Amino acid sequence: MIASNRGPVSFTLSEDGALTMRRGGGGLVSGLSEVARDSDLLWVCAALSDGDRSAVRLAPGGRLDGAGYDTGPLRMLEIAPAVFHRAYNAVANSTLWFVSHLLYNSPFTPHFDGRFQREWESYQDYNGAFALALAEEAGHEARVMIQDYHLSLTPAMLRVERPDLRIAHFSHTPWAPPEYFSVLPDEVAVEILEGLLGADHAGFLTARWADAFVSCCEVILGARVDRDRRNVTYQDRTTRIGVHALGVDGPALRARAAEPDVESHLQVIKEQVGDRRLIVRIDRTELSKNIVRGMAAYREFLAAHPEWHGKVVHLAFAYPSRHDLPEYREYTAAVQRCAKEIEDEYGTDDWDPLILHMEDDYPRSLAAYRLADVLLVNPIRDGMNLVAKEGPILSPRCALVLSREAGAAAELGADALLVNPFDVSGTATALHDALVMPEDERTNRATRLRAAATALPPQLWFADQLRALA
Repeated sequence: MIASNRGPVSFTLSEDGALTMRRGGGGLVSGLSEVARDSDLLWVCAALSDGDRSAVRLAPGGRLDGAGYDTGPLRMLEIAPAVFHRAYNAVANSTLWFVSHLLYNSPFTPHFDGRFQREWESYQDYNGAFALALAEEAGHEARVMIQDYHLSLTPAMLRVERPDLRIAHFSHTPWAPPEYFSVLPDEVAVEILEGLLGADHAGFLTARWADAFVSCCEVILGARVDRDRRNVTYQDRTTRIGVHALGVDGPALRARAAEPDVESHLQVIKEQVGDRRLIVRIDRTELSKNIVRGMAAYREFLAAHPEWHGKVVHLAFAYPSRHDLPEYREYTAAVQRCAKEIEDEYGTDDWDPLILHMEDDYPRSLAAYRLADVLLVNPIRDGMNLVAKEGPILSPRCALVLSREAGAAAELGADALLVNPFDVSGTATALHDALVMPEDERTNRATRLRAAATALPPQLWFADQLRALA
C-alpha cells in the first residue's frame, strides 16, 4: 500500500456537474505512478478539490476503481475542507515545509499561538483519517509505504491500529538539524519524531537528511542511536533508517522527450534563441527554489561579461506554486519583477536576454532540456531536485550549475559546478565557467552525470525500500 497527500489522479467539476479526470501533478506522484503501473498495490490519498470530493461521493467507500475509473486500486479520502486547509496549508506547507527548508524569517515567523494549536489538531485529525483508512484496507502483515511530511504522524497512529503491519515512511524533503527543528513547540517536535519512529523503516533521499533526523531523535527524544547501522531505538522499538536516492527512468524520459508535442516546442525555442548559447532553469515558484537570486546572478554575469551580450539567452520556466499562500504569491511577483528589470536593462530590438514562462508546460520543459548548454539549479535547500538529474539525461552536452544545498549534490557534485545558493557573485562566475567549459570536458561530465542520475530509477527506488522493510 502507498499513502500520500496527493494521489495519481485529480478531478475537475464543470458547471453542468460533469467530472473530468486527469493525472495528478508533482514529482512525488510522477515517480510513484511509474511504480504503481508495475505493482500490485493500493494507493490511499486525499481529495484535494471540489471535483475530487464529488468523485469520492460517487465511489463506494471512496474506492475510485470500484466506481469504474481507470485508476488502478485507489481509495481517496474525503476530509472536511476546513480540516484539510488547516492541516495542509497551515501546518504541512506553512510550518513543516519551512522548518525542513530552514526558510523562516525568524524576527517575524514562526508565531505559535492558540490559533496554531487548533491548526495542529487538524493535522492530527488528518493523519488519523489516513491511519484508519490504511488499517481498514490493509491485509494481514501488509507492507505500507507512507509518503512525506504531510503524514508524519500516520506511522505511529497506524501502529496502534494494526501492529501486524510492516510500515515505512519516506521523507522527500530535507530534514532540519536539531537546533533548527527545535523551533517547533516542544510537544509538536516530539510528536513528529515519535510519529515517524512508529515506522519499521524511515527513508530519506540523502545521508545528510538521514543523519539530521537521527540527531533530532537523539537530542530531542533522548533516543538511543546507532549511527553506523543507522538504527534508532526508542520506547523499546527500533526503527531502521535508510538512504534511497531517487533517480530518473532514463529510457522513459528520453522516449517522452522524442514525442511530437516536444518536437514542436523544440522548433519554437530554436527560433527564439537562434544560434545563441542557452541557459535553462525549470522550477516551481517555491520559496526554496531561489529563482530570484538565480536571475540576479545572470544579471551580474551580463554586467561582468559584455562580450556575451547578444550571444546567450536565459530561458527560465517558473511555474506558479501554492498560490493560496501569500508568501508564494509575493515571491512569484518578485520573480516577474526581476525578469522585467533584466529585459529592460539589457534587451535590444534583436535580443531578448531572458525569456520567462510562467505557465506549466511539461513538453516545453522537455524541449528546453534538450537544447540546454547550461542548466541552473540553485535551490536554497532541496530534498533531492530531479530537475538536476533530468537535464543531463536529455542534453548530451549540458553543464550543470548546482547548489551544494540540493540533495542531488551528494551524487552529482563531482561533475557539476557547485555553488553556494546565497552567493550571487559566485553563481554568476559559475555561469560563465559553464559557458566557456571546453567541449570534451563538458561531454565527459555530462556522461557521468547521466550515469549517476539514472542509478536508482523509481522502480528500483521503491524495490530498494521494500527490501529494507522485509
